[in-house]
Parts: sequence; C-alpha cells; structure tokens
Amino acid sequence: MAGFRSWLFISAVITASLCGISAEIKFTIPVGRLFTYEVMRENFQNDFEPLSKLYTGLLQNDPMIFKCNQQGFPDLPEWLRFTQRHPLDNGFLYGTPTSPGKTFIEIYAINKHSYDTAKDLLVIKVVPEKMLPYEAEFFIQLREVEKVLPSSVQSEIKQDLRKLWNNEALEIVNITNALDRGGRVPLPLAGHYEGVYVKVGSKKYFSRCLQRVMSPEYQKQCATGAKVKIPGECNFCKIPSNCITWCKTELFDRTKMEPAPPAPTMGSGILEDGGYFDPPESPPSRDYFPDYIVTVIVPLIIAILLCLLLAYIMYGRREGVEKRNARTDNIQLYHQQTIHGNTEELRSMASQRGVPAPLSTLPMFNSRTGERASPLQSDSIPLIMAQQDPYSDTLPRQ
Repeated sequence: MAGFRSWLFISAVITASLCGISAEIKFTIPVGRLFTYEVMRENFQNDFEPLSKLYTGLLQNDPMIFKCNQQGFPDLPEWLRFTQRHPLDNGFLYGTPTSPGKTFIEIYAINKHSYDTAKDLLVIKVVPEKMLPYEAEFFIQLREVEKVLPSSVQSEIKQDLRKLWNNEALEIVNITNALDRGGRVPLPLAGHYEGVYVKVGSKKYFSRCLQRVMSPEYQKQCATGAKVKIPGECNFCKIPSNCITWCKTELFDRTKMEPAPPAPTMGSGILEDGGYFDPPESPPSRDYFPDYIVTVIVPLIIAILLCLLLAYIMYGRREGVEKRNARTDNIQLYHQQTIHGNTEELRSMASQRGVPAPLSTLPMFNSRTGERASPLQSDSIPLIMAQQDPYSDTLPRQ
C-alpha cells in the first residue's frame, strides 16, 4: 500500500511538471504603498527537477533568467518594475500602484543549462487607500536597488528613518533606482554604486531635523555644491551603507498641494450639427514666377558665369608656343629636337632591316643635313664644348 502511494505521488508530480500546472500567487496591497516580491530561483528549480529533492535531498544551482509581463501585454504595468543583476541571483518585482484594480503578472523562468522554461502567475489586487499626507524622499548613495528590496534591509533603513523623523508609524512609499531618475552609470570598481531613492510617508508632520531641509540657509549651502554634513543630533545612521545624502532630501506636504484637475467627461462621439458646409470650388490661384526665378534662372546664371570663368582660366591665359620657345634656352631646344629626330630614325629602322648605321652613332654629324665632319675640322665645335659655354651659339641655323 505504501509503495502504491509513493508511485501515485511520483506520477502526480511528473504529470504536473509535464502539463505546466502552476498555482496562482495572490497579493493584496493598498494604493500608494510599496509592493515588493522576490522571485526565488529555488521555487523554479523544483519545477525543473521535481524528483531531485525527493530522492537526493539536493537541488542543482542552475543559472536562470526571468521574464515578467502583464498577462495579455508585452510589458509590465507602468507602476511595476523588475530587476535581476545576474542569472545566479533572485529577481525582484517592485513598485507603487497608483490606482485600484487587479493585475495579472506572468513570470517565466528560463534555465540557462537545459533551456527548460517554467511559468508562475502572480495576481496583485490593489485596494483603495488614502494617501499619506506627509512624505520625504532620501537618497542612499552607497546602495543598489536589488540590495535594498529585501525586507531585512528595508527594516534597517526604516529603523534609522524613524529616529530621524521621530515617528514610529512610518511606511515606505516607493523605492527608485537612481539610473531611472537620470543618474550616471558608475564605474565597475569597488566602492562605486548606482544609488537608490527611498520615499517614506507618515500621517505625522516632519520633525525638527527634517524641517531644516526647508530652511534658506540649508538650501543656500546645497546650491553652492559644498558637501553638507548631517547635524550631530540628526545623524542616526548605524550602518554606513544606509546613510543618506543630506542635500538630496526632499519633503512633500500633500495637504498644501493643489488637487488634480478633474478628468474630462466622455461625450457621445457625435459632432453637433453646425449647418451646411459649402466647400470651395477651386483653390486660390498662386503666382509661381518668383519660384521659377529662384529655382531655375538664378542657378542657370551662376552656371554660365562659372563656365566663362573656367574658359578664361583654361584658354585666356595661355602663353603660346612662340612665347614659350623664346623664353627657353637654345641648347634645351636643340636637345629636344635631337631627341625627336633620333626617335623618328629608330622607328624607321625598326620597319626596315639591313640599313646602314644610324647617323646618331657617328662621332660627329649634322642632325639636320646629315653631313659628316672630321673631329679635327676647326669650324666644327663638339656638343660638349657648347655645354661648357652655354652663352655661345654654335648650333647650325637655317
């Protein structure tokens, strides 16, 4: 009989895990109060391995990530946030509801080792509640939001703030990450934190220590950017990481705030009868000539002027061949003509084989007439001597 019961229990667990049965988790919270829910990895690990704890008594520590959204919607409600720093850490749902109602939150867990998934359904019922008339917001610089959300840390912070406010009936209204308020991402070094804003509320008026925040002397000191220390009689910080930044403290007196304007009334959606509307037969005429001048004529004139300027630069300032030759030395012109003549002679030799040796290979020759001259002839001056005296004109001229 005992074996049959054990087999029946095991089959029920396996059936529940295969069918994805998940119980609803229900919460009831008032409007204007902080809601926090810690998404435990251990609970989902039981869903991934339902028989591991039954036989071995141990559960695997698999990394997993959580995805949360409102049922039927791709994201969470406006007042609700989710945070999870690392796949080996638990996640937190937190926020402050602003209106009564019922919200269904779907929580999906994804196992990073086996890629199995599990699902839980969170039902949050928000009931109407009167807002607290006096609220104060404090900035804790040496904290991160996931380190403040556990209930034990909230109790420590609340205990210090109760002494500062001199009021035991103190409730946490909201917790906000400093990055959501425009804060800068800290360096990934030890001792650098994101910072957290903690807002608390009460029905009792502010204490004398908190009233110093509204004094002109305090506001003047904080406006200069100087570091203002908490007065000795107002310093109730036992844990250094829970100490508040005095200059970022703000007080809210809801009894002096103007009431919100009433919501607009919904009409029937049908416009009132305004009589017969006679549409115009044709639109008024428009003169397009100024637009034509600006878009066509002006660019065309600019293009013509640019073309004239370019033509003047290219053709109007050319010095010509004669002027260029007049400024060039005769020896340079002679060398140029010799190079051209030799080039033509080599081309003619390339087309005909068996021709006599080219004149350019002879010791002395006239490049224009082709006449040979003896090196000992007195009236012939070698080219090398002409290079030694560049100002003497020894070249044959026609």
